[in-house]
Amino acid sequence: MLIAFSIMLPFLAAALIPLIYRRFKNIHLGWFVLIVPVALFSILATYIPRIANGEVFINTFEWIPTFGINITTYLDGLSMIFSLLITGVGSLVILYSIFYLSTKESLHHFYCYLLLFMGAMLGVVFSDNLMVLYVFWELTSVSSFLLIAFWHHRKASRAGARKAMTITVSGGVAMLAGFLMLYVASGTFSIREIIENLDVVQSSVYFVPAMCLVLLGAFTKSAQFPFHIWLPDAMEAPTPVSAYLHSATMVKAGIYLVARTTPIFGGHEVWFWAVSGVGLLTLFWGSFNAVRQYDLKALLAYSTISQLGLIMSLFGLGSAALHFGYSTQSVIYTQATFAALFHLINHSTFKGALFMMVGIVDHEVGTRDIRRLGGLMSLMPFTFTIAVIGSASMAGLPPFNGFLSKEMFFTATLKITQLDIFSLDSIGLLFPIIAWVASIFTFIYCVIIVMRTFFGKIQPDRLEKPPHEAPFGMLISPFVLVAFVIGIFIFPNVLGHYILSPAMASIYPMFPSAEELTPHISAWHGFNTELIMTFGVIVVGVFLYRTLKKWRPVYQLIPQSFTLNAIYERVINSSEGVSGRVTNRYMNGNLTYYFVYIYVFFVTLLAGYMIYADVFSWNPSKDSVIEPYELVLVFVMIAAAIAIIFAKQRITVVLLNGVLGYSVAFFFVVFRAPDLALTQLVVESVTTALFLLSFKYLPKLKNEYISKSWRFAKVTISIAVGATVTLIGLAVMNYDRFEPISKYFEDSYDLAGGKNIVNTILGDFRAFDTMLEVVVLFIAGLGVYTLIKLKAKKGDADVESK
Repeated sequence: MLIAFSIMLPFLAAALIPLIYRRFKNIHLGWFVLIVPVALFSILATYIPRIANGEVFINTFEWIPTFGINITTYLDGLSMIFSLLITGVGSLVILYSIFYLSTKESLHHFYCYLLLFMGAMLGVVFSDNLMVLYVFWELTSVSSFLLIAFWHHRKASRAGARKAMTITVSGGVAMLAGFLMLYVASGTFSIREIIENLDVVQSSVYFVPAMCLVLLGAFTKSAQFPFHIWLPDAMEAPTPVSAYLHSATMVKAGIYLVARTTPIFGGHEVWFWAVSGVGLLTLFWGSFNAVRQYDLKALLAYSTISQLGLIMSLFGLGSAALHFGYSTQSVIYTQATFAALFHLINHSTFKGALFMMVGIVDHEVGTRDIRRLGGLMSLMPFTFTIAVIGSASMAGLPPFNGFLSKEMFFTATLKITQLDIFSLDSIGLLFPIIAWVASIFTFIYCVIIVMRTFFGKIQPDRLEKPPHEAPFGMLISPFVLVAFVIGIFIFPNVLGHYILSPAMASIYPMFPSAEELTPHISAWHGFNTELIMTFGVIVVGVFLYRTLKKWRPVYQLIPQSFTLNAIYERVINSSEGVSGRVTNRYMNGNLTYYFVYIYVFFVTLLAGYMIYADVFSWNPSKDSVIEPYELVLVFVMIAAAIAIIFAKQRITVVLLNGVLGYSVAFFFVVFRAPDLALTQLVVESVTTALFLLSFKYLPKLKNEYISKSWRFAKVTISIAVGATVTLIGLAVMNYDRFEPISKYFEDSYDLAGGKNIVNTILGDFRAFDTMLEVVVLFIAGLGVYTLIKLKAKKGDADVESK
């Protein structure tokens, strides 16, 4: 129950924010919001010892059991890692935002969006049901859209939010299709049950297509190449949002999905090459492009892309262990997955600290452009300390946690070359080479962060504010994170035993011992190949940094028009242009044309199907006897319908339309359907009354010139629609290919406890549909009320016009 409560608490708190904001305007709203992640982190921390002992906590709440969609919360080692990052880093981000954001900002919106995002992320990592996971997955896209566009008065913020949502939601739709394929293959939406029936799933023809579609969702969310282009544009969000999205939440959702589905897809050649190959390409491309950035946040954005590629590639390399099953050889390759989980945590610590550091520089100096920065070390010593520790850890230097996981990354790429599967005995040599080259660029941009911001000469005339150290409150959160950077390096095996080991058991549930999957972490392994690679990174990195101006023109070799961003913009602009032209062709403001589209489609679809399937049959001998008064009602309706066409006055049209409606009500009375008759009478009376009340506002009927061809077309369509409806009615009376659904509703008393079939259908069998109809009417009523309340008075309008 506590896990379900952990998901719901952020949503409940978000609903209460407007009340708190109005009542406590003199207190920064963040202090109230901070209670939520701190409480959640404290609750989750109590589960750590039990999770470390191998316990798993499952709770199920029925939602749509008919389709196997239930809200099943699932807390194991893997979800524990992500939930602690979501709540722990979330607490620090909210504390940081209290001092970063002014009370003049729309704080109630900001914290509402942030809590929605936190709740959605917790829903993703705690959901065992694929459909529930998808609901929370898309909610993360919506809430991140709102956060990125928080400063919506900026064009760049709106564009960045739209790009992020377009790419991530598109990937989410592909992921949904993959989930449905998994359901078809396994017969369940439960991830646990799918893993238990792997033989059935892996033998299905949907296995590989489902794998590719799920990876599309993961790659788009985690900004893997070529979908990474949304992440730099998301930098338009406030810095606390960037720190949260990039270190612990949004981009880690795709990583989580890959880790969670590795037991299903791992060991397959397509999965191995897709995850590891795309990860390595993203690692290199992100680090390579980070060096060319002048904006510190943009540089960190590309560094995030690079680090995500590193983590993704490790999960791909570790999946090779599942190809062999449990054996001594396979355990060796599980260490890549261990390194991925380890670096996942390390990245959250140093990247969160670095984003907060950049936010401090921007907040206190007024710019993030490294061409205008420099010489801040003596003026901002605490911020400088944060930058050095965070950058050194990201570069993989001791004595910081990034060094430990980076060395494990080199080890994994070297060991994978020893495999003789998936053509790794030849192509596998590229893995350590790409890893080493990307690490060089990582070292270069880490040096750029420190040297170009804090060393050199200060340029006060190019700064928007006099530089000074940040207030103490803004320094607390990044200092807590850099303390973890150092603490994890000193005590890595505490993290390995209590956090990483249970997660390894979740990813490799078919392996008997989690302890065997958990290597001992140490900073010194002697003079080995990995250490030589690290020395090479430092030497070559320093050389390339010193000669940066000479080789920077290499970035100009790719024309701007051929970049992925330019291609994206062209696709979006051309799509909008084409859709606009197509829409303008048929949305011309003429109601007659709209009816023509509807009726032509109606006739083509239904009449065409009836002719194609030969379903029309009519046997008058089975019909009931037609009474004379029924014929009278029919002829009255026919006469009224024809008279409407030739009516010259609006009042005549209104009255004749009423005749048609009341005649239908009389037919319901004749056919002994008093409920329908009463409903029809009420609706017709209200409609006629509304027509008459607004009569004086309606325009007068005018004779319009209509060409003979258009008149003939309208007559033809009208006759076709009438004939189609008549044919359908006659065909239904004698259609016997399927059992009529009315037999099911005849047992309404036993099924729903209602003696009146019509009332039972509306109140029970169609309850959800009826509720939505009422909701639609309620929303329409709110809209009308709002328009009335917001309507400018005549005096106000006159004042504005003057």
